[in-house]
This record gives sequence, C-alpha cells and structure tokens, in this order.
Amino acid sequence: MTTAAKAANNARRGQKPPKRMQIYHHPKVDESEALANDMVRHLRGLGLEVEAASITDEAARARIPEQDMIAVIGGDGTMLRGGGMAAPHNIPVLGVNLGRLGFLAEVQPGEWKDVFARILAGDYWVEERMMLHTEHRRGDETLGSYEVLNETVVSRGALARPIRLRTRIDGDELTTYVADGLIVATATGSTAYALAVGGPILPPELKNILIIPIAPHLCIERAIVLSHGATLDIVVRTEHQAIISADGQVEVPLHDGDHVVVRNSPFVTRFVRVQDPVYFYRNLTSRMSQNPSADKAK
Repeated sequence: MTTAAKAANNARRGQKPPKRMQIYHHPKVDESEALANDMVRHLRGLGLEVEAASITDEAARARIPEQDMIAVIGGDGTMLRGGGMAAPHNIPVLGVNLGRLGFLAEVQPGEWKDVFARILAGDYWVEERMMLHTEHRRGDETLGSYEVLNETVVSRGALARPIRLRTRIDGDELTTYVADGLIVATATGSTAYALAVGGPILPPELKNILIIPIAPHLCIERAIVLSHGATLDIVVRTEHQAIISADGQVEVPLHDGDHVVVRNSPFVTRFVRVQDPVYFYRNLTSRMSQNPSADKAK
C-alpha cells in the first residue's frame, strides 16, 4: 500500500458523523429533485437536520457555513458547482451521480442508503483536491477572479481563427502559443477537457498545474506539467474575439493585451469517500468504457 493510501486509511478511522446537511439537486432534472426529497425523508427519520435545495438557490447556499456536509446530485458539471460552493467554507461534499461519467461522484443512485449508513457511523474519509486561483487583468485593474476545480480555458471566440498566447512561468518566458486556446488544468481537470485534447491523466492527489494547447499551429504541441506552486501568466494577443472560461461556469470576453494569471488556490475541494484509496484507477477504467450518451444531469 502506498503512503497516500495508508494516510487515507488512517484518516478514515474516527471521522465525525454529520448532524446538519444540505442536499442539492439540479433544477432541470426531475429525477434529481425526487431523489433529494427521498434522501431528506430518510435522513430526517435517522435524526439529522437536513434540507433539499436547488443548486441555484442562493438563500440555501448562504447557509452552507452552518452545515457539517453537503450532498450534490447530478453530473460532473453539478459536482463542480457544488465543490466551488463548499470549498471556501471547508465543507466536505458527497457526490451522487446522475450523469454519464461521474468522475467526481462517489455514489450511484441505488447505493445511497448504504453509503449514508457508513457516513453516519463515521466510516468515511475526506479527499482534498487542489483548486486554481485565476485572475483576469487589464492593465493595473483586476476585472475578475475565480476559484477553479477543473480548468481555466483561454480560447478563441466564434471565429475559426487562432489566437496568440504569450506564456510565462514564474516570470520566465515559456513560449507564444498560436492555437485555438490553452487549457490550464488541475489533476482533477486532467480527466475533463484536457483529456479530450490528448492530455495525460494525473492522479487526483497531485498539486501540479497542467497546461495543454488546443489545436496548436507551429508551436509546442505537448502538454506540460508545472511544478507545485508555479504561477502562469498568459498575455492574450488577438485582433478578434477571445474568451476566458472557468470550469465552464463563466465565459468572459478578453481584449488584446489582457492577462490571465493562474496559480494554486488557497482553497481545496473536499470530497467524501467511502471507497478504498485506490478507487480512482478502478473507476477510471469503468467510466471510460461507458456508453458515451448525453449527460442529462450536467
């Protein structure tokens, strides 16, 4: 057993059972809301203070700091939103998969009663996933900042023309990418967009930043894994539309000369796990062999 696996096994012993919990569902998926309500009834019968809410319910989200744990029902996109909501408050997240792949989820719909029984007995562990802090700068002004679990993407807009992305690492010049865009991903994001364009799969416990170009032209084509703690500065050079996207949740226009600065976030997303510490590799092969139908709960 690896050092990481031993540490996870030790952390699993004596976890504190939650007493207050929220269960978030996807507002456009009836199955998600029905499952959330079933969970609430079951857990209230066991003495928990628990409520169900839509992932878009701002009033419920304001009560996250009062919780011991939240559960999120949906696909990986919904898990990203739930993780981002909980991370600033250091609240652990249990993912219940209603999507296609479910890389981030821990529980399949038919398993939730058994999983909650283990959680209420303290038989679980908490896995911490690194996040990225991304800033959009124009001159001396910071126009936006984002905490990202999967990836930040700087890319062209609707026109099928490449953009130029002058890239520095810790102040030193790396290269100028001429490409449709650049993906800056965490280990968690290595199984998302970065994987779709041919990037490597990183173990989830790694705290490195992965950069990989999208359709590069006469420039570095390979993915690069940066050292832990590195800062990436991307200067956008374009005469047409470019955008920045953070975990697919926001999409902001970029101007020529804008900077996108990415570094490790001070926050981490904490996922509740009941599987053994080598679950990632086992789930990877099973998820990748699934039928690629549309993710209805995304």
